[in-house]
Amino acid sequence: MKRKFWPTVPRPSTRAFIREARRTPDYSLFDWLHGYVYGRWPYLYIGIGTGEHPLTGVFGRLVRLFGLLARGLSRLSLPRPTGGRSAERSSRNPDRVTFADTYHGKVVPLAAARRLITVEKEINLTDLEQVIPYARARDIVLRHPDHVVALKCPCRASRPNPCQPLDVCLIVGEPFASFIAEHHPRRSRWITPDEAVEILQAEHERGHVHHAFFKDAMLGRFYAICNCCACCCGAMQAWRNGVPMLASSGYVSQVDSDQCIGCGVCADFCQFGAVSVDDGLAAVDATLCMGCGVCVSKCEQEALSLARDPSKSAPLEIYELMAGASSALDVPKQ
Repeated sequence: MKRKFWPTVPRPSTRAFIREARRTPDYSLFDWLHGYVYGRWPYLYIGIGTGEHPLTGVFGRLVRLFGLLARGLSRLSLPRPTGGRSAERSSRNPDRVTFADTYHGKVVPLAAARRLITVEKEINLTDLEQVIPYARARDIVLRHPDHVVALKCPCRASRPNPCQPLDVCLIVGEPFASFIAEHHPRRSRWITPDEAVEILQAEHERGHVHHAFFKDAMLGRFYAICNCCACCCGAMQAWRNGVPMLASSGYVSQVDSDQCIGCGVCADFCQFGAVSVDDGLAAVDATLCMGCGVCVSKCEQEALSLARDPSKSAPLEIYELMAGASSALDVPKQ
């Protein structure tokens, strides 16, 4: 029997994506088409975005044109973010929605990433503008949060000499996990939340940073935790080039000068170039520090710690956000 090249009906995960899209407010057909292309061909999409794919020159302009068209024909009137430096950087023109507003990552320290990947309840947290300081894509809506897929990182896969291992992108919840698993069976695998925690821990020990990613085309919500390195990550590449695709964890690293011996290990591991050694002591540039906590874990002298920085967006602490939402619902109406 000959194998049919074109399926007669969409795959089950595609149908689930369509059903969820129909339930999502202000989610347009262009948004869904964008999301389908992104999820169906992420290696092409991100390879073009990083400039590493051989077809970048051919398709780069078409991708940018499609993005402009999709944004122009979707929601026209948008609430503006109010907190955090990333929001200020991405919204200098209050009438213009930037690329970063539609696609961005939130830095999360290891402990917060663990909590996010092991949450056992379905979640519906919307308009988290104080935490996700962008005009769009700032919801955490988790359906079947125990459904987790490890995907070979499209950013790493696009590089000629990538960091290893590749399967460190964690797709979380439905309809995203099933869509990725069904469409990329050779590049993804189902894992348990505990196995996801092991990946987070291993990547943290390698000095890599955890980012919770949000995208307007992915139903305007959180869909993945990526474990990123400065040499491979497209979002970190964009951040270095002035595109504010990353929001601070809400913390900043601080140095205890009495404990610091100036060994420089923290500076070697900092993925954001925020730590240096001056006059025999570690020094942190607070404007560059994203509060990932990698330097803290690498300091054997325990001379570094994370402190809350009120000038930056609030931390993504999932249980605190859930408790805050429950408290708001419990407030009696006047």
